[in-house]
Amino acid sequence: MLSAESAAVIRATLPAVGGALDEITTRFYGAMFRDRPELLDGMFNRGNQASGDQRRALAGSIAGFATALLADPDARPDALLARIAHKHAAVGVTDDQYTIVHKYLFGAIAETLGDAVTPEVAAAWDEVYWLMAGALIGREARLYQDAGVEPGRTWRQWTVVERRTETADVVSFLLRPVDGRPAPRARAGQYVSVRVLMPDGVHQLRQYSLSSDPDRELRRITVKRVAGDPDGEVSNLLHDQVREGAELTLSAPFGDVFLDGPAAGTDPLVLVSAGIGCTPMTGILAHLEAGGSTRPVLVLHADLSPADHALRAETRELVGQLPHARALFWYERPGAEEPDAREGLMNLSGVGLPEGATVFLCGPLPFMRDVRAQLLGAGVPARRIRYEVFGPDLWLPGSAA
Repeated sequence: MLSAESAAVIRATLPAVGGALDEITTRFYGAMFRDRPELLDGMFNRGNQASGDQRRALAGSIAGFATALLADPDARPDALLARIAHKHAAVGVTDDQYTIVHKYLFGAIAETLGDAVTPEVAAAWDEVYWLMAGALIGREARLYQDAGVEPGRTWRQWTVVERRTETADVVSFLLRPVDGRPAPRARAGQYVSVRVLMPDGVHQLRQYSLSSDPDRELRRITVKRVAGDPDGEVSNLLHDQVREGAELTLSAPFGDVFLDGPAAGTDPLVLVSAGIGCTPMTGILAHLEAGGSTRPVLVLHADLSPADHALRAETRELVGQLPHARALFWYERPGAEEPDAREGLMNLSGVGLPEGATVFLCGPLPFMRDVRAQLLGAGVPARRIRYEVFGPDLWLPGSAA
């Protein structure tokens, strides 16, 4: 619980700290990686650092947690904490690293705000930090326990038994555990971290959704080549170098957005995606099909064209095998492969959303924000909309409530 004294200080200083968070987090990462370069080896993604995404995500989580505490000193914002805890577990964060982060974060606060950081201000923000850290440490310990792994030791070797080209810039890898032991438990919709050694000798990692039924011994990830500024280091290495017979290092599955309850449940599902956001949805569909589900399922997907739509034929096949499922696709450049598809961006007008449905949402952030607004406008309660973000979560905590 945040003390009344600290709450008063946080309320008075949140505008100043919030306004300076970008500079604070920039200084924080710069100093920490200067003194602890080993943290860049398999813990932090260099692409997210270069783009600023990780910095902005950290700033948003701090501001979001502090704001929640001011509204309710006993608050533990479940959605925010669960998402961060799963991301941390997927990269092997351990308790001692919170002490390292504290040292450099509070050094950056003092350096940025100078004399404004009085002992009282420092103590109040220290209290916020350790309330958040303590909540995350507890959650992460339970996640490691549930996954059957020691904290930070979540990695196993997997063999690529098949590589399949899905589109011009998407490939799938079918994987089997090298040690022959059973695959770790996974839920439909979850992701794994893939840890690879880059040419400069530094390990980098990235999260990829399981795109097949997670109850099978073989697991599948489907990877889109990331081209941009910067290019995706991990995705490009996987595309260019990994073939059948290669070994990959994968974490246990994590992720707080997954299919609840048995596949044979009766409540309707709406699976909404764009681009490579289709991957967790395909895993959910495969799980439903394998379990003989009869629940109503509506699949909505947007893409550039049918040729760019990864796992399109498989999605159609799975939908066809589910007795109460249907699919609608939107393409900016329609093609003869999908004559019934709609042209342009996803528009939910006239779609006929099922009453009482749970919605799973995955895709680029602008897409998810737009579709979420449409869903809310159509009367879907916010609590029934669950979303997954690839990479750091830049969806401001307040907007995803």
